[in-house]
Amino acid sequence: MDSQNTYWQDRAALEWQVELGVTDAILDAPLDRYDLDPVPAKPAPVAEMAPAVVQAADPVAIARAAAEAAPDLPALATAMAAYELCEIKRGARNAVFADGQPGARVMIVGEAPGREEDRAGKPFVGQAGQMLDRMLAAIDLGRAHADKDRAVYITNVMPWRPPSNRTPDADEIAMILPFLERHISLADPQFIVLMGNTPCQALLGQKGITGLRGNWTEVLGKPCLPMFHPAYLLRNTAAKREAWADLLALNARLKT
Repeated sequence: MDSQNTYWQDRAALEWQVELGVTDAILDAPLDRYDLDPVPAKPAPVAEMAPAVVQAADPVAIARAAAEAAPDLPALATAMAAYELCEIKRGARNAVFADGQPGARVMIVGEAPGREEDRAGKPFVGQAGQMLDRMLAAIDLGRAHADKDRAVYITNVMPWRPPSNRTPDADEIAMILPFLERHISLADPQFIVLMGNTPCQALLGQKGITGLRGNWTEVLGKPCLPMFHPAYLLRNTAAKREAWADLLALNARLKT
């Protein structure tokens, strides 16, 4: 065989081995790998074989601990604003805590802030809020009433505006509920008004405001009256008749 052909054949074989990942072409001594006994792999310890278990933080438990640690309403507002586990918060401008007079006989619980509430940082300041003020004034109630017996205190289930004003889902309501329950406990109203489906779902575990409204029930040991949300009344003016009946029922309880 021509020596030049042998050179090119050997070079091609070497390049092929390099492409396969060979790094050492010659050892110090010949090695027959077929005579080597396979070394069984050492089994990994059981602790290493088991997948690592990472327990995710329970957002409801964290909310409950933060809420229960708040000794008063300002501390509760701070704790709620610092809560980071609700995704709704990420798209909101402000935490909307409450308005009106703490210690008022009537506490109104709405659903969630809208655009105007998100901007102002107060509940019920948009068109629905103006409707609410007119409704309350009709029975001589108000968030800034000079007579504390005729004053109201207002909050929402959700302190942050949901994206596109959507309804908070069950998981979001569950993680905020400890703050709301603590809020009611610290405000200590005599009567609670639940305006809309979301507060009924949160505090009564029920939905269907059309069937619930006007029927007195109990929340956290306090008399509670579900009512239509003012935003609903703006869209369905015929329902104002039922809303007026509910306002009269509330006023009657306040006079007893």
